[in-house]
Amino acid sequence: MADLAIYYDSSKCTGCKGCMVACKTWNNLPSPIELNSQPYSGTYQNPVDLNENTRTIITYKERKRENAYGIDWAFGSRRCMHCTDAACVKVCPSGCLYHDDNGFVVMDIDKCIGCQYCRAACPFDVPRHTGVNVRGADIKIDKCDACATRVAHGMKPACVTTCQPNALDFGPREEMLTRAHERVEWLHKRGYADARVYGETEAGGTHVIMVLKYDISQYDLPENPNTNKGAASNVMKPLTALAAVGIVGGLGITYARAHGYHRDHMAYDTKTHDVVDMDKDEVERHIDKEAGER
Repeated sequence: MADLAIYYDSSKCTGCKGCMVACKTWNNLPSPIELNSQPYSGTYQNPVDLNENTRTIITYKERKRENAYGIDWAFGSRRCMHCTDAACVKVCPSGCLYHDDNGFVVMDIDKCIGCQYCRAACPFDVPRHTGVNVRGADIKIDKCDACATRVAHGMKPACVTTCQPNALDFGPREEMLTRAHERVEWLHKRGYADARVYGETEAGGTHVIMVLKYDISQYDLPENPNTNKGAASNVMKPLTALAAVGIVGGLGITYARAHGYHRDHMAYDTKTHDVVDMDKDEVERHIDKEAGER
């Protein structure tokens, strides 16, 4: 299988949110439809962040231009970055998260135990979980899986197929990187000095390759995800395993201490249906007596 990637060019994005709608439609993710269910937050970005029913969002950032008229209005894409060095995969204790043959971080929902270690480890703060804060709910992970079922049948992710300005594309990772560098070079020539490629080396190289038109402060992305909280929290999985070993070890000690143990001083009284405490001789006399009565 090929090493694939999703390509996103922020300089072509118009913020139409078509990708968000396509994602929800394909993955059957509902949105609230009640009147004023999502009050205005002071930005056109809606929802304001990923949630259990939203796997991708377009971010909106406005900034006044220095010594010039107007504003810089940056659109960005927020989703799972599908890292090669994926902290979420490292800390997942159940094997729910893993890399598929195309390099994407996918999920086996049936294996999710709802521990939420993946969200704590992710330097992009991406994974969300259904059922959180709902009493008795079965907590399960939810995040972008790059439409793995579509890709497996030779199709592009749903978000890519609906992008009208061609800000999104999909293909071999090396081709997407080449395209991104060519676009950044084009932007540099037109005065966008801060334009850059994001995802080439970050987190071991991500499978979402981005062209950032402005400096990184205009996007919800960490400058260096390799040294963010994700790397530090890799200790969680070993600790979980160690705890499991401790439990098994404790059970083993208990079994070893109990092995061969039996009670010599207990007997069942058939008349009172009670378990009574007797010494060994009393037990034998009790058995003989009941045998004689029968």
